[in-house]
Amino acid sequence: MGRNDPYLSIEQLILADKESKPEYILALRDINLEVKEGEVLGIIGKNGAGKSTLLKLISKITSPTTGTIKVRGRIASLLEIGTGFHPEMTGRENIFLNGAIMGMTKMEISRKFDEIVDFSGVAQFIDTPVKRYSSGMTVRLGFAIAAHLEPEILVIDEVLAVGDAEFQKKAVGKMKDVSNQKSRTVLFVSHNLGAIRDLCQNTIILDKGRISGQGESQLMIEKYLENSLNLSHVYSKHNISVKEISFSPQTAYSNSPIQYSLKIHTTQEELVNSIGFLIYNNTGQRIAIVDLRDPNINYRLKANQELHFTGQLNNLPLIEGIYNIGLFYWGNFIHENIHDLFSLQIINDNSTLIKYPLEVRGYVDLRNHFSYEIN
Repeated sequence: MGRNDPYLSIEQLILADKESKPEYILALRDINLEVKEGEVLGIIGKNGAGKSTLLKLISKITSPTTGTIKVRGRIASLLEIGTGFHPEMTGRENIFLNGAIMGMTKMEISRKFDEIVDFSGVAQFIDTPVKRYSSGMTVRLGFAIAAHLEPEILVIDEVLAVGDAEFQKKAVGKMKDVSNQKSRTVLFVSHNLGAIRDLCQNTIILDKGRISGQGESQLMIEKYLENSLNLSHVYSKHNISVKEISFSPQTAYSNSPIQYSLKIHTTQEELVNSIGFLIYNNTGQRIAIVDLRDPNINYRLKANQELHFTGQLNNLPLIEGIYNIGLFYWGNFIHENIHDLFSLQIINDNSTLIKYPLEVRGYVDLRNHFSYEIN
């Protein structure tokens, strides 16, 4: 259905295509962007906003249908797992191949070779064909090559999420080192808003192929979080619809008060036995729930009635980071857990706190008052 007759002549096919008037979807539109030398630019947006397409255009992997892109300097791109790798070649051979593609001399690559292998953690398999690597090994080697061969421009998509926690920590640390070198320009796409804030001075927001915001990273993150919630008809299933759900502010200090609102609508008579918010970390682990059930009240809704909750969380002791807010409700015949309705950013209100790694500090911010003496 919708296909042209395979027996039509070329002339007839052209006429048929003109008559069908296909609808074109532009991945990017009206992009006007300048990235200065030494700038670390974050790029955020929902899936399908055009982030990866923009990086592919800048990296000259694909060509724009209209407009021009001017680049000064050597570009290293890490856009997908195994970008630029030849699967039949070994890790050692691919290091030299990637370096040559980026315009490096054999002497430059040799000087950095041991450092690249050590950082990637694949020394044991460096003479094994890359086709036998796991996805994590491939992305570790790819990042190590891109970060160590000193291109003037480093372009990184959301591939670091593939690596394990230890490698992600190393990769973020390496990107900080790269960004501190003023002559190096970095374009970084990520859904990890905490990493965007820590690494990037400025950030752009892409929405449906257009730049909807551009400026200082913290301000853009706040704007993105505020716009991530669709207040009209957030979720609908069975006979219940979520008409409104919000946490305000969506960027809050740890232990500061947060206002919330929830409105659900039902098309049939329904007894809501339990309802509340779910709070997840960025790996999908449930951290806490906010229970809205009063054991002394029956939430019995008639057809086409709405149940509206408003309230305030006076104490949400979470460590700094990005958290996803979901919803649970249990009715007569319905048991629903809904994930990732919107995001909440918690920031620390005390810059003197020690920045422990995540595996040490956990997710709960337990403030501790103590005294000591030295005898």
